[in-house]
Amino acid sequence: MEIRPILSALLRSKVSMILIGLQVALTLAIVSNALFIVSERLERMQRPSGMNEADTFLFNSTGFGQGYDVKSVQQGDLQLLRGLPGVVDATSIISVPMSESGWSTGVSLQPRQATSTANTALYMVDAHGLSSYGLKLVEGRDFRPEEIGFRSMNDRNVPTTVIITRALAARLFPQGGALGKQVYYDNEGPPTTIIGIVDHLQTPWLDADFIDNSSLMPAYLPYGNVTRYLVRAEPGRRDEVMQGVEQAMIQANPSRIIGRVRTMEQVRADGYAGDRAMAIILGAVIVALLAITALGIVGMASFWVAQRTRQIGTRRALGATRWDILRYFHTENFIITTLGLVVGGVLAYALSLWLMREYQAPRLPWHYVPVGFACLWLLGQLAVLGPALRASRVPPALATRSV
Repeated sequence: MEIRPILSALLRSKVSMILIGLQVALTLAIVSNALFIVSERLERMQRPSGMNEADTFLFNSTGFGQGYDVKSVQQGDLQLLRGLPGVVDATSIISVPMSESGWSTGVSLQPRQATSTANTALYMVDAHGLSSYGLKLVEGRDFRPEEIGFRSMNDRNVPTTVIITRALAARLFPQGGALGKQVYYDNEGPPTTIIGIVDHLQTPWLDADFIDNSSLMPAYLPYGNVTRYLVRAEPGRRDEVMQGVEQAMIQANPSRIIGRVRTMEQVRADGYAGDRAMAIILGAVIVALLAITALGIVGMASFWVAQRTRQIGTRRALGATRWDILRYFHTENFIITTLGLVVGGVLAYALSLWLMREYQAPRLPWHYVPVGFACLWLLGQLAVLGPALRASRVPPALATRSV
């Protein structure tokens, strides 16, 4: 099929061609960047926390009354929790990954170092901490019971031992050999010795640039009369254990209020709620843009079929087959879509650069635009198929009806 007659016909309908071309260009630019953002958010939501999320839950215990002794209550609570049917282990905590709240500090290799070597999240746990979180110790040892002491919120003393994540160890000692080395927290003394390294544990903050740098310190750290507990149940028994925990805790000591019991899956859902909402909204925008573009192509092709009915009948009378008519409209649409996609490719990268400058978004990977080309080519061909089939069914006799 010759392209020149198709181009001549398009030039006689410049406005329609330009409008559809611009629509395709804007769709490619927006959809490519939106798809990248959605895929990035979905990938971010799948990041592992490093702990056993399926079997763990947490809750707060808030005591009241003048005779409430948080230290003795905490020790009694831990013994009670660890003895409940279906419980693997339990510990007192100040935070968990994805909770968006907790403690952080700098870690240095020398005391009073001007700039910290790395930043880290701080998790306060006892000798049951690794087991309760479900962490994997890859080097060194766990805390011993005699290393665990009570701390207050204003206590500036730094424990003499610490367990860190593999990522933090690599940041502090790129050449390896972090186990047994001494580091300084808050750039102050005395030094803290690294006694163990765990495989992975995220920080509580999802947007932290040090998200994999975590430190576990041996300490009981109640906040006033409030203690937070983390409980790991046997596989498949988490919900069963959760139902009995609140009642058992209140029966053990009625001078307190048990806060909402939350699973780690709920913590993850709450932490990534914004990312999930953005993915849904952008997904809806993508679907809407593609639908509008497809409808625009259908409308344009239908209008041109109606305008060219007699011309189509004449071509059929001169020997054109239905396949020739069908191919004509598909080729015409392909030309318009391609011109729009070329402009859209430039706009897609321009939009990506603007997002990088204004919102520190990552650069759009190069392959998103070619994939967008292929998808919109396919969309255009499918959209024009209905009007093209109607055009191919125009009878040759139509060209002579008015004679």
